Amino acid sequence: MLTIAHRRAIDRVRSETAAAERELRSAVPPPAAVDEVAERVEASLEAEQVRRCLDGLTELQRESITLAYYSGYSYPQVAALLHVALGTVKTRIRGGLIRLRDCLGVNT
Repeated sequence: MLTIAHRRAIDRVRSETAAAERELRSAVPPPAAVDEVAERVEASLEAEQVRRCLDGLTELQRESITLAYYSGYSYPQVAALLHVALGTVKTRIRGGLIRLRDCLGVNT
C-alpha cells in the first residue's frame, strides 16, 4: 500500500512539473516576424550597387572577377580561360576588388 501511494505521489509531482513547463513554453512569445519585404528590397539595392560598381571596373578586371566570384572558377582556371599568366589574373582581381571596396564604401 505504501509503495502504491509513493508511486502515485511521484506521478503527481511529475505531472505538475510537466504542466508548469508546458505553460511556460506557451507563454513565451513567438520569435519576431522577419520583414521579408524589407530584406528583399535591401538585397536588391545592394545587388544594384554592386552591379554599378562592377561597371566602373576595367573590362579585364570585371571579366576576371566575374569568372572567379560569379562563375566559381579558381584563379588558375581563370588564367587558363583567359590565356594569361596566373600572376596577371591575381593582379587584375586584386585591383578590381580594391576598386569595388572603395566604390562600395567598405571599411577594412
